[in-house]
Amino acid sequence: MSRISDLEASIIGLLYEEPQYGYQLEKTIEGWGMRNWTQIGFSSIYYVLNKLEKKELVTSKLEKVAGKPSRKVFTITDLGRQVMKEKLIDILSWNKKQTYPFDLGLAYLNYLDPQETVDCLENYLKSAQGRIKFLESSVKMQEELNAPYYVVALFSRPLASLKTELAWVEEFIEKIKNEENI
Repeated sequence: MSRISDLEASIIGLLYEEPQYGYQLEKTIEGWGMRNWTQIGFSSIYYVLNKLEKKELVTSKLEKVAGKPSRKVFTITDLGRQVMKEKLIDILSWNKKQTYPFDLGLAYLNYLDPQETVDCLENYLKSAQGRIKFLESSVKMQEELNAPYYVVALFSRPLASLKTELAWVEEFIEKIKNEENI
């Protein structure tokens, strides 16, 4: 059975409901705000589509459009549907190790003096607070639009995680200040 990456799953998932061409996929990605929760760049769309086609998870055909150049439309295959379903079951069933650049910063805090560390962490808090406002407004907007629960979850889950992280960073700043007499 063919395994797919998270990036491949992001693209093949968009083809699950209907065939699409590359630019249409880009518009869907923008419309769904997918770049808030996936690592998918515009330039990688066709690269991933070609990989999926080589794996026989999608097929393509040229579609003629009056007065415009032909476009390549991609369709998920039965194998693609099966592999996507397996990927979703795997993703949703297991808590997997995740890596965050922030942890790299924590690993080497001793290279900064305590005040520099506190300054950095306070900037981090400001940045996180801006992201929290964005996520809160996104949750509210999705709820007002009566979006399905799984769409709301794309914003409410990272919001809950970020609020927890914010509380941890605030406590950590206080610990540094107390231990270093700042």
